[in-house]
Amino acid sequence: MNIDDVVLNFSPASLLALNIVLGLIMFGIALDTAPSDFRAVARAPKAMVIALIAQIVLLPAVTFGLTLLLDVQASIALGMLLVAACPPGNVSQVLTYRSRGNVALSVSMTAVANVLYIFVLPISIAFWGGLHPKASELVRAVSLDGWQMLLDIFLIIGLPFLAGLGIRAMWPRFAARVQPTMRWVSLAGLVGFIVAALVGNWAIFMAYIGVVLLAVFLHDAIALGLGYASARLGGLGVRDRKAITFEVGIRNAGLGLGLVFAFFGGIGGMAIVAGWWGIWDIIAGLTLATLWARRTRASEAKANAAGAADPSDTADAPESSGPGAPGSGATS
Repeated sequence: MNIDDVVLNFSPASLLALNIVLGLIMFGIALDTAPSDFRAVARAPKAMVIALIAQIVLLPAVTFGLTLLLDVQASIALGMLLVAACPPGNVSQVLTYRSRGNVALSVSMTAVANVLYIFVLPISIAFWGGLHPKASELVRAVSLDGWQMLLDIFLIIGLPFLAGLGIRAMWPRFAARVQPTMRWVSLAGLVGFIVAALVGNWAIFMAYIGVVLLAVFLHDAIALGLGYASARLGGLGVRDRKAITFEVGIRNAGLGLGLVFAFFGGIGGMAIVAGWWGIWDIIAGLTLATLWARRTRASEAKANAAGAADPSDTADAPESSGPGAPGSGATS
């Protein structure tokens, strides 16, 4: 059977649980977001502008070209475009910290981007999906309602995010205590849902995963590479490059999976792309962050032996100012 004709099986209760988990993820991100994060971006917007252009404009465009180059089926192409249109995942902050990048910049970028993506996501998927020679047929077949998608996205990610911002502003100590638990509970819930989805549809997953593996591998590698290249071409320093690499490369595929069932009827290719992306994205990002951290530690050890003052930022590009400046991110 053609993957475009495959529909994954999920109960309404499972989809409700997924929406709750996604809301908790956005709530947790907001609890870790302070008004100073937005002010820092306003004072020094260069890194943010680079990250937003890379995410909103370049990544969907490059993804569109990749789907044409690979000549994948319509549902796989639309799944890739949907993932590219999703906001950044909060895992990017964990990976930025692990790689010894600029965590303050990562937090700021994720906060601003998630607000913008409430409006950007439905516009992006409708535009690029409608433009695609194969995927456009699926977009027309499901009669995609952009306004309804905007409303649902606002309810799933907008309201929880605004609620988290409000609690953080009114009760910062409470938010600081709750946020770490909320982050891990929501992440565990998302991973649990993806695993349950794979187990419940194992035969379908195994039948078509070979088609999806190469597409997701290349797509994820290109997304990470695009983030790094954009930051480097923008003249940003090493720690900022790491933050933007993960900001662009790590997408909220869990949200994408929820939208597959909410608006596209659980079409097999889209669901498998979003589900596998959510797993592979973490594996690839964690591998890159670990290698980056080891390289930084080796450089520090070598520079310390030579008497260098600040070995972590001795790359060829200077550090940027504002939220990406030295000292504004996580300490080693």
